Order: sequence, then structure tokens, then C-alpha cells
Amino acid sequence: MDKPKFYITTSILYSNAKPHIGFALELLQADAIARWKRLQGHDVYFLTGTDEHGVKVYDKAIEQGKAPQTWVDEVAESVQTLIQRLNISNTDLIRTTDQKRHWPTAQRVWEKLVANGDIEMGHYSGYYCVNDEAYITKTEAESLEYANKKVIQLEEDNYMFKLGKYQDRLTKILEQPTFILPTHRVKEMLNFVNAGLTDISFSRPKEKLSWGVPVPGDDSQVMYVWPDALTNYISAIGYVDNPAKFKKYWPADVHVIGKDILRFHALFWPAMLTSIGEVLPKQILVHGHILSDGQKMSKSFGNVVDPVELIDRWGVDAVRYYLLREIPTLGDGDYSAIRFEEIYNSALANDLGNLVSRILMMAEKYCGDKVPASVSSVSLNPSWGVYQNHMDGLELDAALQSVLTMVSEGNKYIDTTKPWELVKTQPDAVGNDLYQMLESLRQISIMLYPFLPTTSDRIRRQLGLEPINPDAFDFVKETQWGGLLEGHQLGQSEILFPKQN
Repeated sequence: MDKPKFYITTSILYSNAKPHIGFALELLQADAIARWKRLQGHDVYFLTGTDEHGVKVYDKAIEQGKAPQTWVDEVAESVQTLIQRLNISNTDLIRTTDQKRHWPTAQRVWEKLVANGDIEMGHYSGYYCVNDEAYITKTEAESLEYANKKVIQLEEDNYMFKLGKYQDRLTKILEQPTFILPTHRVKEMLNFVNAGLTDISFSRPKEKLSWGVPVPGDDSQVMYVWPDALTNYISAIGYVDNPAKFKKYWPADVHVIGKDILRFHALFWPAMLTSIGEVLPKQILVHGHILSDGQKMSKSFGNVVDPVELIDRWGVDAVRYYLLREIPTLGDGDYSAIRFEEIYNSALANDLGNLVSRILMMAEKYCGDKVPASVSSVSLNPSWGVYQNHMDGLELDAALQSVLTMVSEGNKYIDTTKPWELVKTQPDAVGNDLYQMLESLRQISIMLYPFLPTTSDRIRRQLGLEPINPDAFDFVKETQWGGLLEGHQLGQSEILFPKQN
């Protein structure tokens, strides 16, 4: 029987700089969801990529004394490095400079928009934010949001997309209850729509922007960033060259993006898809920004955090834990080096690492490194209901917290029952308790898999189990209580998270 498909994407990294901790957060959120869906038996296609065209990319390359293609190749390589170091399970990575895979789709979509009367040559006169490469209104230009950004008045002939034509349809789309998470973001978009949508620039003169996808049939213009970048979600799955693959995976089940690009995904992208006759993505998951000790991260502030340096210092799963648990899934969060160390030593070394170590040491001492007998009946782990509801609701931070609550309760149970004393008078009871403890570790190893896959593997190795293979994972069977067999040989104990000062 064919597996149900699940198509998840991140935004594509804008290639004017190497990947930052905010992009690492986005990769990790998508990765946790993708791994969860694989455990549930889905055929997951997980896409990320790089957005490699635009004025800022071109200017950055020149500033570095490099050809634009050389520069974006280096950025793409740094993204691949981050993906590998973060243990991201993506299926694919798309680059917008890929003339074989991406350009044909961007140009095909453009041609369809023209054929449907939704793109025409026009004249833009208004405000333009150089930092964001975005056309903005006079009200926005005068707002605090743009006070510290470079905003210019711009006049130029370019092709315009008739966004206003889709105002009523966009309103209906936005009012769908689960289209955007968190739901308070919907009001922001509806306010923007209700203020009135106008035609938007979809190209720029080649004399001002030479680094981009050529506009079909007009050598004097190149595509503006959004008709180029947004189409990556369909170019990667064969919109032009592999119709069967496209039919299989589209629509996207979840677009994972940052809040600063929601307008383009919630308005521009649905309008484009509606125009060309394609169904819309099912959901947009919008995360916030990572602050640094309460301040927005900025090179000028000197508080930008390199995720690879964090991995070098603390290890990959410590970084995954901090970003997925301490940063709210649907809101802004704070990175603090002091808090990172506190969390590492308390939640990971003291709680999780200590629980695994205590249980395995007692099993070795009291049961000869084998799984003891249990008199408990087979049932569903009660923690699974809470955990699964959070995971299915894309509440990743809450789901991970539910696992750590289970870990904390395990440590408290050991402190309360004192097996080292009970074994002197009731050895059979200790064996039964240890079975429950070992089985709880097996369950925890599954729950941790979407978040801390390396730690999951290490716990399972200590239990004498194979690492989780999502392609062969029996979700119903594996999440039942009682999966360990009496007499099963346990593995060698190891320290998961050495305490650090």
C-alpha cells in the first residue's frame, strides 16, 4: 500500500550572507516535523534551498571581489555544511541559479501569469526598501519598522502583477482556520488586504539588476525576487520536467517560514497559484525571530551567533534541544550563552543523562545487564497522547517539554522508590520496577527521535536496540508499552551529556 505523502519546505536562504542561527531554527523545526511524519508512516519530501538572485547578492559578491556565481556557490556550500552538522534529514535542496531545474519553472509560471492577463508592463513610482528588497507603501516607509533601514523613492518601468484582482479571494483564503499558524498572524494579513491591494512590481530593468532569471520574451528585464524565489516550491518537485512527481507531492502540507516574509507567502504566492490554476499549500507555519540577550541580532551589534560554532562547542543535539525547546515554535525567543550552559547542564546532563545512567547502572547491578521480568500488562504509554497532540498541532516546544517532564518524573520515581534499598527486601519488586524504567527509556528514545536523533540512537544502543529506521517503523506496535522482552541483553552504558562549566 502506498504511503500517504507529506511535503514540507523551509524558506530558501537569501544568499547575501552565510546561514545564521535563525535559519538553523527553521531547518530544525522542519526537520522535527519531517521526522515525526516519517515515524507515522508518511512518504516525506523535505525541501530547503538557497535564494541566489537579487541586488544585495550581486553587491555582496562584488564587495567580496568575487563573481556572483562564485559567491552563491560558497553560500550554498555553507548551507550544505550546516545541514550536515545539524543532522537535518532533508530530501532535496533547490538553488535558484539552477538553470536546468529552477529557471524553466519560474519562466513557465511567468508565461502563464501573462497569458491569464495578470502580468503587464507598467510604471512603478513609490518607495523601495533596499535592505529588504521590497516595495513598500508611504505609510510603511514612515513607520518605525523602517526607521533604521535604507528606503528610497523609486521610479522605473517594469512588469506589474495584478495582486488587487485577487483581493476577495485572498480574504477567503486567509479566513480558513488553519491556513496560518499562529492564528494571530492572520489579522496582520487581513489588515493589509483590507487596506487595499495594488499592482506590485514583478521585474526590474536589467540595467539595474543584471543578476536574475530573464523575463521570457524581454531581454531588458529580469524577474524580481518573489516570482523567482516562490516558485522554488514547485520547481524542485518537477512542475515542468516531472509531472508525475509534481502530482504526487503538491500541494505542500506545510511551508515553514519566518514572520518577516509572511506577506509574500500568504498573499503573493496564493494569488500566483490561483492565477495558474494550482491548488494552494495547506498550511504556513510562521516562526518568530531569535533575539540575543533581548536584542535583535545584528552584525553592527556584534551579537550574531554562528550555529556551527555552537555545535563545535556543545554538540549537535544540545544545539537542537536549545533551539527547539527554548525558542517558542510560534513566537520570538532569546538566545543567551549563560542560559545555554544552564539548560545543557540541567535538562540534558542532570535530568536526561542522569536518568539513563541511573537506570542502566541499576540494571547492570541488579539484573546482570538483562531486561528483567515484568508483571505489568501491555498498554499505551499515557504520555503518548499529550506528546502526539502537541506534535500533530506543530507545537514542537510543548512536545519536547512533555518528554522532559517524563524524564523528570522518572528521576523522581527513582528517588522515591529507592531501588537500592528495596532490592534488599523485595528483589522481585525491583525487577518489575526496573522493567518499567527500561521500557520508559525505550519510549523516550522514540519521542526524542524527531528532536535529538543522535541521542535517541545512543539511548537505544545502550538498551541493546537498533537505531530507529523510519522506513521500517511500526508506529502502532512501537508506541505500545511492553516492547522490551525479558532476558534481552542490554548494551554498554555511556555518558550522553558530560557536564560542562
